[in-house]
Amino acid sequence: MEQLIEFIGNHVLLVSAFGITLALLLWTESLRGGKAVTPAEATLLVNKEDAVLLDIRNKKDWDTGHITNAIHIPFTDLKNRMGELNKHKSKPVVVVCNLGQTAGSAAKMLKADGFENVMRLRGGMTEWKGQNLPIVK
Repeated sequence: MEQLIEFIGNHVLLVSAFGITLALLLWTESLRGGKAVTPAEATLLVNKEDAVLLDIRNKKDWDTGHITNAIHIPFTDLKNRMGELNKHKSKPVVVVCNLGQTAGSAAKMLKADGFENVMRLRGGMTEWKGQNLPIVK
């Protein structure tokens, strides 16, 4: 610990640059796909605000299990099938992928198309299954 403090004291600019870079990375990542919600928050949104779950995983992953009442549009088809979601533009939309990474790009596409309240499921289906929440096969 003593060496860490000495290193920071001797390399103030280097440590400052690292801190700024880290902060900017986190900031741009949060802007990329909008707000991330936990599985518990997603469940509340579905139950209280009639949120729509959009599963963007491929068909093979979808067939292994998905969230009840989720709409399945693979990410590769999303741009061409965006019209299928137009009736949900005013509702909260939670985008679901495997790990929560691809959902950011899909959320950005939805926002550009006029969706008002788009979020991504933090941790994706991996987190959903990890919390032993129900899935449909």
